[in-house]
Amino acid sequence: MPFRIAEATMWQLVQRHTGRVGYRRGVKAEGLSATPAVIDCSGWVALLLNDAMQAENEAASRPLFRADDIRALHTWSDRIIEAIETRTAFVLAGPQIATHNLPRCATLGLKMGEPAWANNHPRPRGITHIVQVVRRPEDDAPFVSESFGGSAAPGIGLTPLAEWLARMQPYLCSGAMWAVDPFRLADDAAPPP
Repeated sequence: MPFRIAEATMWQLVQRHTGRVGYRRGVKAEGLSATPAVIDCSGWVALLLNDAMQAENEAASRPLFRADDIRALHTWSDRIIEAIETRTAFVLAGPQIATHNLPRCATLGLKMGEPAWANNHPRPRGITHIVQVVRRPEDDAPFVSESFGGSAAPGIGLTPLAEWLARMQPYLCSGAMWAVDPFRLADDAAPPP
């Protein structure tokens, strides 16, 4: 079942910040208050998920997402993937990832090379980048939202999911991409019927 309030909250954040916020490695949500505004990939995904889960909790008659699960997402890209996978026992890897079997609002981690900055910070699976699938409310179309530090228009960007997956085929084929479902975290928080 879709979490419509969470999805709408993420879409509003994407609309507010896409193309207006730059990228800076190591900067989390506090970077949105800087001039110019900046944030890294894990800071962006953590902000999207935090605000979405908080909005869903506020609208529900009982908390759907536990505070400790939400806090666990305020970390680096590899640890966000690991925290969600550990808590939900769900992960897709490499060639298993396709538009038809991804969770509605999947979080995806990628091993994008072996940057020198990661030498002092060993990472499970070598994940160095993270993105979030978001949904456009008008037509339910899936997009990938990410903060990326590449040479072309660095910062928060938005790409249709199918187009993004096509560009990421080398990572899919080499098994250097993992997908988790952050909204499965609600399953454990819900009391039995």
